[in-house]
Amino acid sequence: MKPVLLALAISTMMTAAVLAQAPPPTVCAQQNTVYAGADGKYEAAPDTALVAFTISAQADTAKGAYDQAGAQAEQVRQIMRNNGFDPKSAEIGYYSIQPQYDYKNPKRKLIGYQVTTSVTLKVKDFSKIGPITQQLADANVSTSQSVSYTLDSMEDAKTKAVADAYKHARMSANAVAQAGSRTLGDMMYASVDTFENVRPPMPMGMMMKANMAPAAPTEEFTPQTVNVTAHVNAMFALK
Repeated sequence: MKPVLLALAISTMMTAAVLAQAPPPTVCAQQNTVYAGADGKYEAAPDTALVAFTISAQADTAKGAYDQAGAQAEQVRQIMRNNGFDPKSAEIGYYSIQPQYDYKNPKRKLIGYQVTTSVTLKVKDFSKIGPITQQLADANVSTSQSVSYTLDSMEDAKTKAVADAYKHARMSANAVAQAGSRTLGDMMYASVDTFENVRPPMPMGMMMKANMAPAAPTEEFTPQTVNVTAHVNAMFALK
């Protein structure tokens, strides 16, 4: 029987990253092989909420703005303690102090300074999201808030997505082998890419007082699932 070279490229999600992934020349040159590509996915409930908020203060002087921001930060630390969080667990994304000008004035008159810092808090107990965001709003220390969900155990989810993609790639390769009256052999080559769905955090406006709106905006709703997809390219020997 003459040597047979079969190649199969199957993709259920035609993303640019997948389309750009072609088999290496050394792979294409091998005979008695079948090359297959497939996507897999794993969907999981999130285990972590990211509560992000901004502290912003403005005053006539840089020191005044700095002191105001410091006082607001202390309020935030106290709110965290009251809800069972260690203030050290909060992460600062950025910190800036910027002069503010009156641009209507031909001489661009300096009118003050603004201090801004972003803070992100990881929350494992989702029942605490409503109270802490409510208290931040009531204390008037946060100009904006957002909540998003993620997985701390992302590597485990990626592994399961890769396993799903490999299963589909092998099934496709086996179908081609059977169609050519051949038997699928050992895997000789593989490449893997994983992709995480990135959902932008949804901004939350300043909440109403507790006596006017006792239920938190997040209460009784189900957090969005986290989807991880993977693409596997694999080459198998043909018997």
